Amino acid sequence: MRQKLVFLLLLFAGFSASAATFVTNVKGYTLDNDGTLISFSSLLIKDGKVQALDPDSQPDDVEVVDGQGKYMLPGLIDAHGHLLGLGDNLLKVDLRETTSEKDAARAVSEYALGKVDVNWITGRGWNQELWSDRAFPQKTSLDKLNIDKPIWLIRVDGHAGWANSKALAIAGIDKSTKDPEGGEIIRDAQGNPTGVLIDNAMGMVEKHMPSESAQVMEAQLRAAGEHLLSQGITSMHDAGVGHNVYTFYLAKAVAETLPLRVYAMVSATDPQLGSILERGKVIDPDGMLVIRSVKAYGDGALGSRGAALLEPYSDAKHQHGLLLTAQEDMPGLFNDVIAAGFQLNYHAIGDKANRLALDQFEKTFSDVGGKALRNRIEHAQVIAIDDLPRFAALGVLPSMQPTHATSDKNMAEDRVGKERIKGAYAWQTLIDSGVRVPLGSDFPVELANPFYGLHAAVTRQDRDNQPVEGWYPEEALTVEQAFRGFTLDAAYAAHMEDEIGTLTPGKWADFILIDQDIFAIPAEDIWKTQVLQTWIAGKAVFEGNKK
Repeated sequence: MRQKLVFLLLLFAGFSASAATFVTNVKGYTLDNDGTLISFSSLLIKDGKVQALDPDSQPDDVEVVDGQGKYMLPGLIDAHGHLLGLGDNLLKVDLRETTSEKDAARAVSEYALGKVDVNWITGRGWNQELWSDRAFPQKTSLDKLNIDKPIWLIRVDGHAGWANSKALAIAGIDKSTKDPEGGEIIRDAQGNPTGVLIDNAMGMVEKHMPSESAQVMEAQLRAAGEHLLSQGITSMHDAGVGHNVYTFYLAKAVAETLPLRVYAMVSATDPQLGSILERGKVIDPDGMLVIRSVKAYGDGALGSRGAALLEPYSDAKHQHGLLLTAQEDMPGLFNDVIAAGFQLNYHAIGDKANRLALDQFEKTFSDVGGKALRNRIEHAQVIAIDDLPRFAALGVLPSMQPTHATSDKNMAEDRVGKERIKGAYAWQTLIDSGVRVPLGSDFPVELANPFYGLHAAVTRQDRDNQPVEGWYPEEALTVEQAFRGFTLDAAYAAHMEDEIGTLTPGKWADFILIDQDIFAIPAEDIWKTQVLQTWIAGKAVFEGNKK
């Protein structure tokens, strides 16, 4: 589908100074400030903000926009993604659809043909769980391509990398190299590196790669911004940025050229974290950039068996996963971040990582306070049954990604077994316990389209409608609950519920027009929704195919 992009960054200058706009003839839905779903047919915008829903009469001296009977929703918020990572993914070789190791190598070869001017061949998206042999790939299949450049290909979840021999040699990785703490070098029967590096071992290669220039980040931001606006996403939470990206975002905010709203989490591993905390929160008055949180890293991913489990993996009895932050380092990290008034967002996928995080939050709240900061556990994927009620009790938000469940359903139970799976991807159980559940996609790990996430949350099915009854359907959400997760509760998780997340008077007029009524159609069709227009602060920033 060819689309006309209205993506002029200059549109964002002067967001707060504009004439009134009256959007009529829509079938609109929003939550009110209490979270109740309401409908409306017209929207009055002034100075970039919602002034009224369904005013009694058409105001004078306004620009009238005919919504042509289309469906209006608040701009959707992705509560966990990687903005420049998405842009990088869009600009590099994409291995998401590859069907085998050989197929992935072929895609690399085709991509490399036109890249004579690059020093490294990079890509992302391979997933051995979708290949027939379900085995990790080998450096030899890349070496056979005869590409005289280092090759580095990141697994779809970002927790493993696949290198050719040249990249391993640059990193100094051979048979005698020891595994780093929190990482693993996959080896063959003779102890030789196979080319796959897990979690912290990835840094052994990545530290030798060229640093990204401002020009590269500009290209990544533009590619990601165009894509997200076309998907109806007007705000996203960027889960882990280093100091270079931090300063890049500050410059873009000052220049008023951020393409969408960014709630950035500073990476806990960045050497300059202390100085960033000392500098304090960054809160743009136009709400385009907010930096008041830190992303920390508890464990790896389930697919690469890096998620930290209390008991061994059901399909690998000698493995418990990896802790990327040592347990003894957690008190200092939690206390320092929370005492500085920053929200702490802790990546935890396995039940051990989740329990350690909950334990440490409880201890830190007792020692230094900070419970009101709306601290989060990112992913909260596999949780011991006894730990599920602790999120609500501690006020820790489980920030979850519905499409992870439908992507993982073919391997998750293999990894953790029939008992532990009862506490996995437990969205409805968590909501019933009284905690808000902000939702996202974890793009580029998953596709960014939020309607894929809404569909997965409601049906517990993939886009082929499998399994027929849904995968553990008792944990499915209602459409309204899922909608809230991508709007009001995502805004709440960023301390922005007074500014965005609903189309109620006083909030920014961030909205989308779509082609079907997600509250009336069969749930199996939600993922087919097309975005026709995207608006931020009362300005059109994307226009798609007219229907």
